[in-house]
Amino acid sequence: MKIKVLFLLVITILNATGATIDTAQIDQLIGLKGKLNEKEGVYKISFTREDVTVFVDGWKIPAFMGLSTWAAFTKATHSEAMVMGDTVLLEDEVNLAMFVALESGLSVTALHNHFFFDHPRLFFMHIEGEGTVEHLASSVRLLYDKVRVSHPPTLRPPIRSSSWPCLTSAQLPPIH
Repeated sequence: MKIKVLFLLVITILNATGATIDTAQIDQLIGLKGKLNEKEGVYKISFTREDVTVFVDGWKIPAFMGLSTWAAFTKATHSEAMVMGDTVLLEDEVNLAMFVALESGLSVTALHNHFFFDHPRLFFMHIEGEGTVEHLASSVRLLYDKVRVSHPPTLRPPIRSSSWPCLTSAQLPPIH
C-alpha cells in the first residue's frame, strides 16, 4: 500500500514538473502571440476590443481600461493542458459566443458585467477547459473568430447613456 501511494506521489510530481505546453502551437492555432510566465507556468494570450466604442455613463472608455479578452494555458494534471479565460462581448454576441464555446467543448463558468450605464452593453464570459493543446487552442480560436464576425459595425452610443444627473468637477468643493 505504501509503495502504491509513493508511486502515485512520484508520478504526480513528475507530471507537475514535466515538460511545459507547446506555446508555439498555441500561437499558431489561435493566431496571436502570447506571453509565458515561467514562474507560474502559464502562457497567456490577450487582445483588447479595439473594434468597439464603449461609453460608461457618457465617458468613452479606452480599450485598455477594461476591454481585454484573454486566455491562459497551463499544463494540467489529468490531461495535457487546461485553459481559463475571459472574453469581452457585446450584448448581441453573448448567445453565439456561449453556443460556440459549449459546442467546442469549453465550459462557460460565468457571465457578468463590469460596468453600470455602459453603452453598448458589455458582458464578460469566463471559459475553462481541459484536454489537448490542439483542441483547447482551436476551440478558443473558433470562439474569437465567431465573435469578430458576429457584431454589427461600431455602434455610436449617445453622449449620455443614463438619465441620472452628472456632477462635474466644478460642482465639487476644492480639496485643501
